[in-house]
Amino acid sequence: MMVLAFVLIVTRPGKEEEVVKKLKERPEVEEAYIVYGEYDVVVKLRAESVSKLRDIVLNEIRSLDGVEKTITLIVAE
Repeated sequence: MMVLAFVLIVTRPGKEEEVVKKLKERPEVEEAYIVYGEYDVVVKLRAESVSKLRDIVLNEIRSLDGVEKTITLIVAE
C-alpha cells in the first residue's frame, strides 16, 4: 500500500527555490510549493512504505542544502 504524506520544510533564507527545484527531481515528490508563513516549502509525496518514507525524509530531504527543519504529516484517510 502506498503511503501519502505532506512534508513542511523550513529553509535558510533565500534557499526556497533551490530546495523546491531539487525536490521536484525526486520521483516520489508529486508536488512542491514555496509558501508563506511558519514554513517555507510544502511537499506532497508518495512512498511504497512508511520505512521508505522515513528514508526519503531523513536521508534525502533533510540532507538537502538549505533545509533546516521538517515536519512530516502522514495521511490517515
